[in-house]
Amino acid sequence: MDIGTKIRSIRNRKKITIAEMCEATGLSKGFISNVENNNTSPSINTLQTIASFLGVPLPYLLLEKEQHMQVVKKDSRTATTHNNLKIEHIGSQGGLRMMIAEFPPGASIGEPNVHEGIESHLVLEGKVLAEQGEDSYVIEEGDSFSWNACVPHYVKNIGDEKAVVLIAVYSEKNTEIG
Repeated sequence: MDIGTKIRSIRNRKKITIAEMCEATGLSKGFISNVENNNTSPSINTLQTIASFLGVPLPYLLLEKEQHMQVVKKDSRTATTHNNLKIEHIGSQGGLRMMIAEFPPGASIGEPNVHEGIESHLVLEGKVLAEQGEDSYVIEEGDSFSWNACVPHYVKNIGDEKAVVLIAVYSEKNTEIG
């Protein structure tokens, strides 16, 4: 873990001197310097003191780099096609993935799909038919639906215009949209 570098970065960004930090936390300059240079590992209690002084939650100091906020700029998104659908990959973190699917009129995900995980959908534009098992609903702009993806499910654009659906999928395993 690179906790010390993170602490120094936050302290510098907030324009706090080591002397100010020592005075507020009761920690010595040498100790803070060793922490910031990753030469010592402070206790959880000491980290809590430092986090409180810096105004950040303790868990933030413990996150690995890949666990930090990830930003995908609109121009940097990747897109794929699946059964005539354009799938724009918005971002992912752990087992959570978000994407935007564009369904041309009459387009569907193909055959009913089954996979591990849960999905939530928000129809941004158009009208779709959403089916899961014996349930069938017409979902329009502004409506949302969710399901456990281990039950066969199917989505089709039943409108005259393209349908755009925001999809969030959570799964312990990496699965494809469906």
